[in-house]
Amino acid sequence: MRAILNIVLLALDLYKYIIIATAVMSWLIAFNIVNIRNEVVRSIWNTLLAMTEPLLQRIRRFLPNTGGIDISPVILFLIILLIEQIIILYIYPNVF
Repeated sequence: MRAILNIVLLALDLYKYIIIATAVMSWLIAFNIVNIRNEVVRSIWNTLLAMTEPLLQRIRRFLPNTGGIDISPVILFLIILLIEQIIILYIYPNVF
């Protein structure tokens, strides 16, 4: 059972990196540092969006309109940290 929990923790860690990559990529696109018309950039961007948007859309439904600032990735990141801490502190010690 601990092996499954280790895999879940690893998947959550990887998803945190994907959220960070999506945020950085959105800044690079917004400031015209990378061009979305480039096929490689577009494919990376579409992949990152496909991986993060389903969860971010659910969070955005509950957030008030903050103008041009999107804080849903930060909230998702904090939720993942909370889930990791719950697993590490409460579930992992009770599993053999």
